[in-house]
This record gives sequence, C-alpha cells and structure tokens, in this order.
Amino acid sequence: MAGLIPFNRKKNDLLRSDFGDFGSMLDDFFTDPFPFRRSLEADTFKVDVEDGEKEYIVHAELPGVKKEEVALSLEDGRLRISVQRNEEKEEKNKNYIHRERRVCSMERNVFLAEAGEENIKAKLEHGVLKIEIPKKPHVDTSKRIDIE
Repeated sequence: MAGLIPFNRKKNDLLRSDFGDFGSMLDDFFTDPFPFRRSLEADTFKVDVEDGEKEYIVHAELPGVKKEEVALSLEDGRLRISVQRNEEKEEKNKNYIHRERRVCSMERNVFLAEAGEENIKAKLEHGVLKIEIPKKPHVDTSKRIDIE
C-alpha cells in the first residue's frame, strides 16, 4: 500500500492539511485556466458494461441529453456512443451586453469481442441510455487432425 501513487497529486484533498499547502493553492489559483479547464470527469460520461451469458448490456449516464443528440454505431465489435449538444436559447426583446452558448461533443468507444450486429436494442430513459447487444453464436472452428 505504501507504494501507491495518487492519480493527481495537485488536486488530492486527502493529502492536504488545513493550510500546509497554501503556497501551492495560490499558484494553482493564478495558473489554473478555470473557464477553459478540461478533464475526463467534465468531458465524458460514465459507461458500465455487463457481460451476460447471451448479451452485453451497456448503461451510459447521459443526464439532460435528448435521444436526437445521441448517435450509436457498432462496427467490427466496437460500440461507439457519441453525443453532440448545442445549448442555445432563443430570447427576443433582450438587450444583451454579453451572451454565451455551450456546444458540447462527447464520445466513448467500447470493444465487445462477441457482439452480434442483429437485434440490438437501445433506450434512453431518465438520463440513462441502455443498450442490449446480443452475442454472436459461438461457432466451433476447431478441426480434428488425424495422426498417421
């Protein structure tokens, strides 16, 4: 256990005391590109993959995403889930000094070795996308070799 190294020492609150790292905190404040910060946590969505006996079940957490904003594809066993969002509100009779919009694109790829391409089901409900992918029937390709 002593050899474990935290993933991100800079942001690990477990290693910090109350004010022991005050100098680093000030450095982080002035060097951190706050409005443009990118991280795996902010830029992607969570995906769980269950390997069942006859099918794969994939759950992707997509809160606030509409089904029109999601694209799914399966090619050579690789499941691709992509989300393209454009959050813009049309407001008339407003005199803006500053106005922002948000455009977001996220994608996850999962390799499913035995994924079949027929009878795939997908449903987006309460912010969770559930995808059921049947497995290909296992074909025995072994060949008996006779000894002379």
